[in-house]
Formats: sequence, structure tokens, C-alpha cells
Amino acid sequence: MSTHNEEPLGDVIRQLLKVYSWESKLEEVKLINSWPKVMGKMIQNKTLDLHIEKKVLFVHLDSDALKHELSFAKSLIIKNLNQEAGKEVINEIVFR
Repeated sequence: MSTHNEEPLGDVIRQLLKVYSWESKLEEVKLINSWPKVMGKMIQNKTLDLHIEKKVLFVHLDSDALKHELSFAKSLIIKNLNQEAGKEVINEIVFR
């Protein structure tokens, strides 16, 4: 007996992500994982924590001077991170 209820595994996984509203969380994880690639090793080494809430990326750094310098490049950092993620995941960054 054969069933005709076959779908590619990738399609099924995408449907599950959508049904359980996990798509945005997955995109946030991708963006956070791209931080070292986009920002470089030196900034990664100064980064203590990253998390996203309501499209805002909170970046905890161990250098006040670096916080100040990066604040001037917010829009470029947002653009590059979203580009790496493949869609708009964040629209603001807060450096702490």
C-alpha cells in the first residue's frame, strides 16, 4: 500500500517553523551567529553578550570606548547584519 502524502523534508520543516512561530527566533539566532563574521575578531572578543528583543539588538561590550565608536556606525552595522541574515531581523542596536 502506498501513500501519496509525501513532501520534501525541507518543506515540512519550514511549515513547522511557521506554524509554531519559530521562524523569527531562527532568524535572530542566524543574525547573532553572524556577529563575529560581520564585526571581526577584535570586536567579537570585546563582546560579552548579544540578544534581540522586538527587533532591537542589545550588545554588551567590555569597553566604553568601543561602545562610543560603534555608536557612530549603528546604521551600517544594522545594514550589514541584516544583509548577512538575508532579511530585516533588527532595526535598532543598543550598546551597553
